[in-house]
Order: sequence, then C-alpha cells, then structure tokens
Amino acid sequence: MKVAVTYENGEVFPHFGRTPQFKIYEIENGEVKTSQVINTGETGHGALAGFLRERGVEVMICGGIGGGAIMAMAESGIKVYAGASGDADEVIKSYIDGTLAEIGDATCDHHEHEGHGEHGCGHGGCHH
Repeated sequence: MKVAVTYENGEVFPHFGRTPQFKIYEIENGEVKTSQVINTGETGHGALAGFLRERGVEVMICGGIGGGAIMAMAESGIKVYAGASGDADEVIKSYIDGTLAEIGDATCDHHEHEGHGEHGCGHGGCHH
C-alpha cells in the first residue's frame, strides 16, 4: 500500500493544494518498507489527485484540504486523512497504529463564500 503525506522539511505541509512535495511511503505488514520524496512541480489543486493516482497512492495524509480537493481525491479512489501536523514519519506511525483520525473538523476552505467573507483556518476546523 502506498501512502502520501504533504511534505516540507520533514514536516506535514499544512495545505494540500500548495504542498511543494509529497513523501510517499510503501507500507507492508504494518511496516514502512520504502519512502521517497517527490516534488509536485507546477501541479495545482485539481491535478494533484491524478498526480497521486498515477503513482499508485491509496491514502493521502495532509493538514488542511478544501472540499473540491476532497471530492477530486474521492473520485480518484484515494482515502484522505486531514488535520495532521508535525513530523511526517511520526504521522505515518500513527496511521499504521490506527490512531490517526480520518477527515473530521480539520478540513479547510480558504476561499471566499457568499455572505461569509474570508475564512481563516486552524487545525480545529473552519467556522461556517
């Protein structure tokens, strides 16, 4: 199984759509067999799901992620875990241990909505 983590300097990058890199882990029998850091290049929000799918990724772990990106990931058959932060290798250990939460209140929308203005985002979620 391949698991991708939004990545920068050893840490989980806080925003899926702007991540400069992914660290892709190959997990077998509850252990990390290999890992590789891949640059996203000029790939934007919409293309990142395809970018990961082409590399055989089944699970993606990130800090914040917007609703459109969540839908694109779902359409690509990639399971999303949002709200992660800190050391990427430690986050992967939590995933393997089953203690990492799936999408919850940590999903973010950094775009303007009618009547709501600009939303700030903390890992505790956005206020609608």
